[in-house]
Amino acid sequence: MVIATRRELERSAAVLGGIRAVLVFDQVVQHVPAESAERAHRAAEAAGIDVVVALGGGSAIGLAKILALRTERPTGLPIVAIPTTYSGSEATAVWGLVDQGVKNTGFDQRVLPGTVIYDAALTRSLPRELSVSSALNALAHGVDALWAPGANPVSALIAGEGIRMLAGALPRIAAESAVDTMVGREDALYGAYLSASAFSSAGSGLHHKICHVLGGAFGLPHAQTHAIVLPHSVALNASADPESEARIAAALGSRSAVRGLLALRDRVHAPTALRDFGFQESDIARAVALILPAVPVSNPRTVTPDDLTLLLRNAWAGTAPSGS
Repeated sequence: MVIATRRELERSAAVLGGIRAVLVFDQVVQHVPAESAERAHRAAEAAGIDVVVALGGGSAIGLAKILALRTERPTGLPIVAIPTTYSGSEATAVWGLVDQGVKNTGFDQRVLPGTVIYDAALTRSLPRELSVSSALNALAHGVDALWAPGANPVSALIAGEGIRMLAGALPRIAAESAVDTMVGREDALYGAYLSASAFSSAGSGLHHKICHVLGGAFGLPHAQTHAIVLPHSVALNASADPESEARIAAALGSRSAVRGLLALRDRVHAPTALRDFGFQESDIARAVALILPAVPVSNPRTVTPDDLTLLLRNAWAGTAPSGS
């Protein structure tokens, strides 16, 4: 079974040239809604598939993970992942599914792709804005791994290196030069892999809990939401964990983690405001109510409704994080 959007199938046709799939599923929807997953599952069961090839970003690979999670085959359902973005989903055993406006996530080794094929050339057809947002989403994996429930010295080292690689790659993939772009894309894929590996080991921290609510309940685009929220979530935690703050700052080549993120964001012209993607100021109170129960106990500081309200209002408006 091949899972890919129709657009991805058209622009990456050569990748699948030697594959005779029994089933091609192109109804790939962002955040993997339960309805889409159920359609794919029924189609896969009817076709009797024994392996899934996921070509694309986190949505295609995420759908493949749900199929692997639901399979009744005693040997499981192998996944071959061919990422065309920097989502990092291919490197984690984390799955996500949106059901009735709530994004549920979990960890299961059955969903970890057994084979990953990286080819930086496949990312060149990404629009510039999506390349930037996707790489910042990858960087967020490394940041969140430092404050997640399973954070440990090894995952912290891997996260720091992933952040460093992505910070160096971002200006290059945002540039117009084809040569620089290609080198930057290779480094970005490597950094995305490192950050996602750290995230898979440490788990999901505050930043991802916020973004999962915004994506699941309000339908905001995944990569852009992470890119916008990241400086704000770091600003909230930075003073409570100076060691992690210093690690992020060093990886960014800055004296301050938040200032480093803001400078990088401005340099690559990343999105800055949630209101540009459909989030309303009137949605803030509901979002706060949904996020608060999901805040991990491992978070460096206690998070109050006022903290989240201020964070979301700044992210909505596109203003700098408080205290930055």
